[in-house]
Amino acid sequence: MTNFPEIKKSTNKINYYQQSLDEIEKIKLTKQRPSLLLHACCAPCAAFPLEFLNNVFNCTILYNNSNIYPSDEYYRRLNELKRYLDEFNQVATNKIKLVEVNYDNELYTKKLEPLKDYPEGSIRCFTCYSLRMEEAYNYASNNHFDYFTTVMTISRQKDSQKLNEIGSKLQSHYPTVKYFYSDFKKKKGIDRARELSKQHNLYRQQYCGCIYSYQKYIEKKV
Repeated sequence: MTNFPEIKKSTNKINYYQQSLDEIEKIKLTKQRPSLLLHACCAPCAAFPLEFLNNVFNCTILYNNSNIYPSDEYYRRLNELKRYLDEFNQVATNKIKLVEVNYDNELYTKKLEPLKDYPEGSIRCFTCYSLRMEEAYNYASNNHFDYFTTVMTISRQKDSQKLNEIGSKLQSHYPTVKYFYSDFKKKKGIDRARELSKQHNLYRQQYCGCIYSYQKYIEKKV
């Protein structure tokens, strides 16, 4: 798939949080534990979604975040996620697996470079979501997962409506894997995420990830 979803901000608000609850109830009625591939960008964003999902699904995390610049930051976030999963798996009944995708920021940045002058939260970010979610969805399809979703709807800085629209469009290209609609920040999910971050002393990054968000972060510090 090469065509990205529409890049305009969403205007029709859908209650994706309620959709997630409805889907979970349907799954519970089957008395089955479907497999779910969860795209995760960092430990703080993954903590609450895992708590929300892990009693219903057999979860595997995919860490495919070549957008992150510089490499030291990429590996800091990856290692922090590994540390958190080690702690999580010590007490969890259902253990979480982690899959890492090769890191190639140079190639990834070339894909975003034509959009470098767009502001945060617009077309460049939507394209970045699409690139990573498509790569993850493709992995889910090739490895026969039942469901796919992303932790990114936990963030107040990210458009959950747009993320779910992207997921819905991707599902049409990978029909054997069902997209799990979410808005993890809702109903105090964001507060619980902060509690878990504090409890586990998780590193919380100061910018989203790409070189352009990093440059903005540095400008603000000066």
